[in-house]
Amino acid sequence: MNDTNRITEHPVLSIEPGPTVTFYWNRQPIQARRGEMIASALIANGIHVFSRHPRDGSAQGIFCANGQCAKCMVIANGIPVKSCMTPVRENMFVECADGLPKLPDIPYNEPLRDIPLVSTDVLVIGGGPAGLSAALELGRLGIRCLIIDDKHSLGGKLVLQTHKFFGSVEDSHAGTRGIEIGELLAQQVKNDPQLDVWLESTVLFVFKDRKVGVLKQGAYILVHPRLILNAAGAREKFLRFHGNTLPGVYGAGAFQTLVNRDLVRASRRLFIVGGGNVGLIAGYHALQAGIDVVGLAEALPACGGYKVHADKLRRLGVPIFTRHTVLSANGCERVESVTIAEVDDHFSPITGTEKSFACDTLLIAVGLESIDEFTQEAHIAGVPVFSAGDAQEIAEASSAMFNGRIVGLQMAAALGKYNESIPDAWFTKADILKAHPGRTVIQRFPEGEDGVMPVIHCIQEIPCNPCSTICPTRSIHLDGDPIMGIPEYQGQCTGCGMCVAICPGLAITLVDYRSDPEYPNVTMAYEISNHRIREDDSVLGVDIDGGVLGEFKVTAIRRHRKTHTYLVALRVPREVAKRVVSFRIQDSDVTRPMEKPVIPVGKDDDIMVCLCERVTAGDVRALIKKGVHDINMIKAITRAGMGPCGSKNCDAMIRQIFRQEGVPISDIVAGTRRPLFVEVPLGTFAGHSPLGDEAGSGSGDGRGPGAGGEIPDVSGGTVHE
Repeated sequence: MNDTNRITEHPVLSIEPGPTVTFYWNRQPIQARRGEMIASALIANGIHVFSRHPRDGSAQGIFCANGQCAKCMVIANGIPVKSCMTPVRENMFVECADGLPKLPDIPYNEPLRDIPLVSTDVLVIGGGPAGLSAALELGRLGIRCLIIDDKHSLGGKLVLQTHKFFGSVEDSHAGTRGIEIGELLAQQVKNDPQLDVWLESTVLFVFKDRKVGVLKQGAYILVHPRLILNAAGAREKFLRFHGNTLPGVYGAGAFQTLVNRDLVRASRRLFIVGGGNVGLIAGYHALQAGIDVVGLAEALPACGGYKVHADKLRRLGVPIFTRHTVLSANGCERVESVTIAEVDDHFSPITGTEKSFACDTLLIAVGLESIDEFTQEAHIAGVPVFSAGDAQEIAEASSAMFNGRIVGLQMAAALGKYNESIPDAWFTKADILKAHPGRTVIQRFPEGEDGVMPVIHCIQEIPCNPCSTICPTRSIHLDGDPIMGIPEYQGQCTGCGMCVAICPGLAITLVDYRSDPEYPNVTMAYEISNHRIREDDSVLGVDIDGGVLGEFKVTAIRRHRKTHTYLVALRVPREVAKRVVSFRIQDSDVTRPMEKPVIPVGKDDDIMVCLCERVTAGDVRALIKKGVHDINMIKAITRAGMGPCGSKNCDAMIRQIFRQEGVPISDIVAGTRRPLFVEVPLGTFAGHSPLGDEAGSGSGDGRGPGAGGEIPDVSGGTVHE
């Protein structure tokens, strides 16, 4: 087998082939990039079935790529592991988990070791935008922090974001790509002596003795903090539909992890469910990776994400089906097609409106759920706790960064290290940065047809101001609020094109009448380099909604040095020059429905809601109809929530069934959460690692989990009571 599914060209990411290792999949040797996760290596080699469910033998693959489900389990050197969180090693033997794995017979006959205890002023759970921003404020004030993150690098979801950020230039690096912001924050943390970082480490639980259990690269450690910041982010919500257990059904975060972090082409033909920013951005990332995006379905009458995100997809040739839902993912061992249908005002599918599309991947982007377990546990334990970012409230990363700064100062005040008042303007700005899209206006074009001028195709209020900030003549102004207003051009344009290059929504063009007033050059941003565009090519120019305006010739292509955005100029007739925004790259054949729709067999109650234990919606509904309103009782009878994910995926779907049955939220008794955040081998608590040195947790030196090294005391050895 060859790793033929590697991304070898990308418009934004630099691709440098690194060292490889050989490992074995079902005793067959295959190649992997050194240090990458087993799941990524398998998918790069065209392997998508990782295990077979012990109850029905059905194929399972990856879903979350974040260690919070168990669909990607494999057997590595005889040990069941999550392949998305376990790095591949030279000569590692990896096998498909067929049924319940046989636990290895490992004698724990070494003496038990003492569990190390470290102390710190602040424990920051999560090294994403909110956690890092808060920690930097705390470090600036001389407060010792320990940042814990389960990935091999800091940045959280920033490391997956190849697009330019919205928000405020001054406060959240708007106009800069997420991957670059992540690197910037990580470097600032590295340079602060007050901040210590544990990577490839997972917070497990906040105990009632005010200590926090941590799995640090396979070794169990206790941390005693004075304060806790929960910046653990969010998990993706799952969705109920026929075939939701098939390999090829991904969460958006998993897809972006494979494509943008690991440079694995996880799909050839992708369909998306969910029109929020997450789904819209993932579709754009897919196009950047050379993946066909067959379509996107959104149940609401309009996409909930930014209009400029949806417009980008439409302009490039991706159809968006509003008022549609997914009925089924179809296939045997993997997704082979998807079926959608229109919905009525009650979101029920309308019979006879079914459409099916050939695809190999169905991306689920139907919302996020805050990871609030650590906040609840800290409250119970009596440890002062703060939350920031998605762990506090689901919002954009630009909001998380600014919110993190505020929370950092609030924590410093709680420790007596900050005695000033946080300006009211900061809270006002925080509200703006997390605001949902506002009003949409009718597009207005600048007057005159001479000289050179920007045409702004951003007509929705969203928190974003790079265009007004970067204009050297200050000729772009925001109507109303300096962050949230709709941009307008009034002034003198020099034709520099900086506003075109920096716009996160790719929603500004530059119309230049100077050389030929009848056929001006229209310059637009372009970031899909694997769809080759050359000078003198003819392309289909489109308007703001993706409507074709004509076929136009490419007159010039240059790359903006700072943003790495291509600026493509088209020769366009005067009468449509101000309306051209972009050009189509996907052929209509890519997005054409199948001649005959695949109608799912079975009833809604046959659909799985607990994938770990194979519990159906009908199993849960039958108990609710009998008057069972306690999720713990549903768990005891059906085993829903008892699987490896610890109800992280099924809880929301069970609550949805309660709503369908008319049960008020106040009448539902919540399920008791599993004590630990993720599964841990019991021997780990005794100081042993069944994985051994060769199949460890992925520390860069290859020593494996718990392999030596002193545990630092990050606050001078004092345990604060």
